[in-house]
Amino acid sequence: MGEYAEARRRHEDVLARRRRVLGEDHPDTLSSVASVASVLYSLKKYAEARPMEEDVLARRRRLLGEDHPDTLSSVGSLASTFHALGEYAEARRRHEDVLARRRRVLGEDHPDTLSSINSFAATLHALRLHPEAVAFFKDARARCLRVHGPNHPATAQVTRNLAASLAAMGKTHEAQQLTGRKTNKGKRRFGRKRR
Repeated sequence: MGEYAEARRRHEDVLARRRRVLGEDHPDTLSSVASVASVLYSLKKYAEARPMEEDVLARRRRLLGEDHPDTLSSVGSLASTFHALGEYAEARRRHEDVLARRRRVLGEDHPDTLSSINSFAATLHALRLHPEAVAFFKDARARCLRVHGPNHPATAQVTRNLAASLAAMGKTHEAQQLTGRKTNKGKRRFGRKRR
C-alpha cells in the first residue's frame, strides 16, 4: 500500500501543476486526473475514484468525441469502478457500450477490445449470468490465443475467468481442464484489467 500512497502523492502533485500550467481541459491534465483515479482504484477507494472518472469522461467526450480511444478508456475505467462498487447493472451497461464501440472502432482482435470482452463477461459473471459469461469468455480466450498466444498474461487471465464461470455452472471438470488445477466453484476473485 505504501507504493500506491506514494504514487498517489506524486500523481496529485503532477495534476496540480498541470492544472495550473495547462488548464483543466488539456489532454495531459485529463491524463493526470485519470492517473490519480487509477491509483485510488488500486487503493480500493472506489467512491473517491468515481467522481474523478466521471469528470474525465465528460471532458473527453466533449473534447475528443465518443469514439476516441481515450474516451473509450475512460468509459471502461468507470465501468470497472461501478463493478467494484457492486453496481453491476450500471457496470454492465457501460461495459456493453465500450465493447460495442471498441469492436467498431478498433476491431474484434485489438487488445483493448479483448480486455473489454473480458471485463463485460466478468460483470455478467457477477450478475450470475454464467452461460452468457462463459460464451463471452470463450470468445475472448479464442481471440487471445490467436492474437497473444497461450503464455500471455491476458490469455491466462481470461482462461482463469472462464474456468471460474464454468465452475459456477457446475462444470468443474471442464474448468479443471482449462487451468490444470482444482477449482472452488467460482469463488475465485476475478482479475480484471482496468480499461
